[in-house]
Amino acid sequence: MSNDAAKRTVGFIGLGHMGGPMAANLVKAGYQVTGFDVVPAALEAARSAGVSVAASSAEAAAGADVVITMLPAGKHVFAAYEGDGPGGGLLAAAKPGSLFLECSTIAVEDARTAHEMALAAGHHSLDAPVSGGVMGAEAGTLTFMVGGTADDFADAAEIFEVMGRRIVHCGGPGAGQAAKVCNNMILGVSMIAVSEAFVLGEQLGLTHQALYDVAANASGQCWALTTNCPVPGPVPASPANRDYQPGFAGALMAKDLGLAVEALNATGVEASLGRAAEEIYREFALGGGAGTDFSGIINTIRAASHAAAPEQ
Repeated sequence: MSNDAAKRTVGFIGLGHMGGPMAANLVKAGYQVTGFDVVPAALEAARSAGVSVAASSAEAAAGADVVITMLPAGKHVFAAYEGDGPGGGLLAAAKPGSLFLECSTIAVEDARTAHEMALAAGHHSLDAPVSGGVMGAEAGTLTFMVGGTADDFADAAEIFEVMGRRIVHCGGPGAGQAAKVCNNMILGVSMIAVSEAFVLGEQLGLTHQALYDVAANASGQCWALTTNCPVPGPVPASPANRDYQPGFAGALMAKDLGLAVEALNATGVEASLGRAAEEIYREFALGGGAGTDFSGIINTIRAASHAAAPEQ
């Protein structure tokens, strides 16, 4: 494959809140990007960003040097790879030796299966889930957690560097998804802990700003506090300041923690906090929090505590 960005072609499948901005950043960097999504509004947004819109996923992948998928779950990845629509699946449509970058967040075993499917069809493959949310996708500052061979990782580096700020080769096939599931288990648990601490602080008479100023500069410091703070005020860019519009939706956190529990069950690891976080976020999503930012869990905690937030 050519290292000339202007000549290297990309097929991008899944142009939603994450995939759309990622594809747009590739266009800005000089890549020829052809995309597809089942949602007409996503296609129109991509078109306005300079992405060539295809009539099917197979058409988007035809002739591409690199095929990127950003889809909801493993079953959607398999369906796209195998395909039964116009032109068949991505594996058949892509030219031999294409590089498949599977950027969805799916189960570790599903990622390994997708890798084997790509190899069997004569392609190269990396699992490369991301962290950083919509803002990171728009700004091109995502973290990529990558699984696959060192050669394929090196071949994809220039593409990852357009869409992300930190790119980590985590190991062989499935290792990127393994890192993602571990990272998001930490994130889910830490957001619950931060939210519980703010609700407790409210009832002990602390202002949000006072607690933030202490914890952000002490041993309680973490991303859930300093970047995605669950109360309005201390971090102006956090979703709490826009009525918990995501961001990273509660439904996605519930999904990712479900993948973590699958991995815990498969490995026999004891993780009481990870399992508790999965239950809490599953109930949060089912109870109306699916479309709000996952930091909105603080409202559930506050309500369960039979206490309203005092004036700050």
